[in-house]
Amino acid sequence: MSGKNYREVEKSIHTDLRDRLTYSKYLNLDEILNAQHTLSDEHDEMLFIIIHQASELWLKLAGHEVEAAIRNVQDDNFRQAFKVIARVKLILTQLVQSWSILSTMTPVDYLKFRDVLGPASGFQSYAYRKLEFLLGNKNRRLVDVHRHDQAVFDELTRVLEAPGLYDVVLRKLDEKGFEIDAGWLDRDFSQPYEANDSVQRAWAAIYSDPDKHFELYELGEKLVDIEDAFQLRSDTGEIAVTFDAKVFDTVRSLFTKSQNFVDNAADPTQVVDPGAMNSRPDGRRSQSFSFRFRED
Repeated sequence: MSGKNYREVEKSIHTDLRDRLTYSKYLNLDEILNAQHTLSDEHDEMLFIIIHQASELWLKLAGHEVEAAIRNVQDDNFRQAFKVIARVKLILTQLVQSWSILSTMTPVDYLKFRDVLGPASGFQSYAYRKLEFLLGNKNRRLVDVHRHDQAVFDELTRVLEAPGLYDVVLRKLDEKGFEIDAGWLDRDFSQPYEANDSVQRAWAAIYSDPDKHFELYELGEKLVDIEDAFQLRSDTGEIAVTFDAKVFDTVRSLFTKSQNFVDNAADPTQVVDPGAMNSRPDGRRSQSFSFRFRED
């Protein structure tokens, strides 16, 4: 037996790929792998770009799957709806986990190149906003930030005004004999959802006898799974930072040097919970603040 770490290439593997479809061509890897254009000389900017580009791809897939789930529910294809909704949950979980890589970049590292990004912000993510609307979290004002891109603006407006996943589910409950108020079935879907007694009664009836209404019960469980996963991923444009109280003032002064940082004194509506005191498990005191970089 040879001690070499060597493996022969299987005869079934294609090695002559001239004029053939290749892995790289199929995935457009030349375009993808050359789409990282840093604006500074800071090492960590590449990490920042790749994490966000990968996140946008996952968000695109999540939106694709939610659109499929909407069609599946409309067509009574609950088995496929359960499958794609479960997939969305795992996509959102993957998104959250990917941010742990970004956490290896400290706030100070980020500030070294933040100013060159100008008004660019994750708040402007088209894929995130579309997913949010598809899931039913509607707010017409959030579309305004995309007026500079007519195609994106039109698509977001379409999704905003169309029934979201939960709206389609409520229509299905009504079709199955659970009376939902007509005003909730044909409402202005661009407006935020409001709680309704008829909806609560319908879900109460379903959950009181899950065996009898198993498909609708399971659909409700899948929706809860998505909500739990979605809440873990906050994309409000805010960053929460917590430091030991001894170094809080020093670090905060570094952040306020950024040209795009919105200080509490200048714009209190933009800073959430400034200077809040927190108790740590070890009994020590710490201070935290949440902030948003200026959008204009």
